[in-house]
Amino acid sequence: MKQMFIGGRWVAARDGATLPVASPADGEIFDHIARGAAHEVDLAVAAARASLDGAWGRMTATERGRILVRIGEAVLAHEEALAQLEARDTGKPITTARNDIKVLARYFEFYGSAADKVHGQTIPFLGGHQVSLLREPLGVTAHIIPWNYPAQMLGRTVAPALAMGNGTVLKPAEDTSLSALRFAEIATAAGLPEGALNVVTGLGEEAGAALAAHPGIDFISFTGSNEVGTLVQQAAARNAVKCVLELGGKSPQIVFDDVDAERAVPIIVRAIVQNAGQTCTAGSRLLVQRGIYDSFVGRVAEAFAKVRVGTPAMDFDCGPVMNPAQRARVQRYIDEARAAGIPVLAEGTVAADAPRTGYYVRPTLFGPVPRDAALAREEVFGPVLAAMPFDDEADGIGLANGTDYGLLAAVWTENAGRLQRVAKAVKAGQVFMNCYGAGGGVELPFGGTRRSGHGREKGLLALEEVSSTKTLVHYHG
Repeated sequence: MKQMFIGGRWVAARDGATLPVASPADGEIFDHIARGAAHEVDLAVAAARASLDGAWGRMTATERGRILVRIGEAVLAHEEALAQLEARDTGKPITTARNDIKVLARYFEFYGSAADKVHGQTIPFLGGHQVSLLREPLGVTAHIIPWNYPAQMLGRTVAPALAMGNGTVLKPAEDTSLSALRFAEIATAAGLPEGALNVVTGLGEEAGAALAAHPGIDFISFTGSNEVGTLVQQAAARNAVKCVLELGGKSPQIVFDDVDAERAVPIIVRAIVQNAGQTCTAGSRLLVQRGIYDSFVGRVAEAFAKVRVGTPAMDFDCGPVMNPAQRARVQRYIDEARAAGIPVLAEGTVAADAPRTGYYVRPTLFGPVPRDAALAREEVFGPVLAAMPFDDEADGIGLANGTDYGLLAAVWTENAGRLQRVAKAVKAGQVFMNCYGAGGGVELPFGGTRRSGHGREKGLLALEEVSSTKTLVHYHG
């Protein structure tokens, strides 16, 4: 049984409660985690606050940066063990899990190197005055992350907060807490002072809700559903606390008639089946100009039919979805689309020897999907691709912007002018041109518009989100 990590120590839930940990690959319970709640959140927030009054708060930016870089190095030293743990916990192919651990390390390398590069400003003002602008940590920051990319999400949200000198409290998803707990141990061994990072495990409606509403926190980062994001934002508002929300997407791949199909097709397929489609930035809408719709979608269907689904060790294109509820959700969208008469153009294959008790879904390509269908508007969060035709540039832009979301998009055309026009017209936080970054790299600012959320993570802009400014005005005569 895995305990929580609070104040540099392993802590059980006060009432001894635990939660089972099941493998998505076979449904078997292979571990338990502590079921923390409000009491444990209190302890974690107090520990984070104490770190700010202690060794962590007294460190210079250079010292903090060195520790974060060492943490990145330590993650790479434990890369295979962490990857195996991540694969078992999430069900994703082992190659994907290994990449996730590399990205986790990269976050700490990047933000460790950036920690002492955050500079203030000098502002021209009245004669006899010296005005300077300082950038300071917010204080205690709360980080509530989802189950689809637990290791990557930890790095994405915690690393910049630590780089700026905040004390942090992390609440991982109850389905996937193991890599966070092991990471906390690794980070402490690498020199992170006690209390700078605290990990509280438990249910979202218990530990997560208590953390979001806690009066002792100064910032919230949340990635998850719109419904829960609304609750988090309401809790933040009651305490006048800033929050960054990433709430999903319905990302379009906009394909024009001069597309380089040889390059585009495999990328488009990978963008929806990666991580079993359980990616906020999944390219879940395939919008193709009408003149090439049949031929291009036909090529996508051929590639889609070759997608294989299996266990982490099989290391196929796609693994199982996370849990029984997620499998039921994805299957419901597939069944309802079939019942509505939307044509199925291709399906992937689940390995014959994949455990029948695992949470597997056959990747499915539908098309043409009506513009008002649920598949065209709602986030499925599974390996389901909706193909739709459009007429011209204006129609393609209108169709791309025809959902409540605005997280990521891609434009495929050899016309340089059209690339720029469409990229600027699409409502999304990131737009890729003749490529698809699935959220982009560590260096690229990331976040959404509209119901995809607000605020920015990744890149140097993330350091601004987890810090505040102080204006100093000195009259010197």
